[in-house]
Amino acid sequence: MIFNSLMRLLASPEPPPALDLRLSVAVLLLEAARQDDSFDARERDMIEKLLTSRFGLSPQDCKGLIAAAEARAAQMTQLHGHTSQIAAEMPPQDRIQMIEMLWDVAYADGVLDPEEDLLIRRIAGLIYVSDRDRVLARQRALARRDQQAE
Repeated sequence: MIFNSLMRLLASPEPPPALDLRLSVAVLLLEAARQDDSFDARERDMIEKLLTSRFGLSPQDCKGLIAAAEARAAQMTQLHGHTSQIAAEMPPQDRIQMIEMLWDVAYADGVLDPEEDLLIRRIAGLIYVSDRDRVLARQRALARRDQQAE
């Protein structure tokens, strides 16, 4: 029986599709927005702005990416697949920028929830961003937010 299962697995036509890096980034941004149990328009707008800017997406492509990320996040049980892909495919500076994007989303509604802070700490560790770089990314996101409020 085990042999038959193994043979079926080996004979399967294709491996599961690889995750798209853009999808992994979008899923993590959505997770940050949902940590405080409210996903408001300011957070959605921030995610659209970040994804459009980072990946050079059209508004239509961005909406499609967010829809795919929402579907993926709804069935997701852990962050590991997305964080391991980001850690493997993004150079260190881009991973730091990813953490900065997460801070932008967390502060989009004007309040940092403890669950948002915890998630960003966790993701930073999983994608090998140091505590120092995480804190500096937070400071840049806050400075940008303060500058826009003026």
